[in-house]
Amino acid sequence: MTVQAEEMARAVRVAIDMNKGDEPLIMEGDTDTLSLDEIIMAKLADAVRLVEMEAPATMLESGHDFGDNIFIGEDGKGFIILPEDFMRLISFRMSDWKRTVFEAISENDSQYALQSSKWKGICGNPEKPVCAIVRRGEGKVLEFYSCNDNTAIVTQATYVPIPRIDIDGGIDVAENCYRAAIYRAASLALASVGDQLSTTMLEISKSLLQ
Repeated sequence: MTVQAEEMARAVRVAIDMNKGDEPLIMEGDTDTLSLDEIIMAKLADAVRLVEMEAPATMLESGHDFGDNIFIGEDGKGFIILPEDFMRLISFRMSDWKRTVFEAISENDSQYALQSSKWKGICGNPEKPVCAIVRRGEGKVLEFYSCNDNTAIVTQATYVPIPRIDIDGGIDVAENCYRAAIYRAASLALASVGDQLSTTMLEISKSLLQ
């Protein structure tokens, strides 16, 4: 869902005020620093990013589609150039696969070395496909292993974009992650001014992702 950043920032300030009680914030009254509200606004995108990277897949929304820039070899192995705002894979499936991939490995994963094998019983295959997110000369790509041949097409490809405040002041955040993002932004803002309440807010944020 898309929410107005100013509205979200107000919710963060309410969460801080409710948990702060009568204790003054360390930085209040310091005219040489940014106001707390300005700090909160600056932390919103980071908070959403952290929360949506940590959240279980079941808490995420349907995401954005990708899959236009696809390259596939005769051996059925291929890759797709990922959008510039790609942050996290939600789902990926090729037309001849028996199952959908919901989580990609990295090139540092021990399983990644197996994908260069010419034997489809060792590398990913239509019965047990594997996806890896790596950096290549073309940029960040999703490699997929593998299809029966090079005639397969993408049937499902969705991702979570890097959160940003858009030109209209809106920010995209999964509805189920919204409250966790509120408390995470509070934690980040309080940490930046050295307030120990930031630890409590972080714990609340993490608990809302369970």
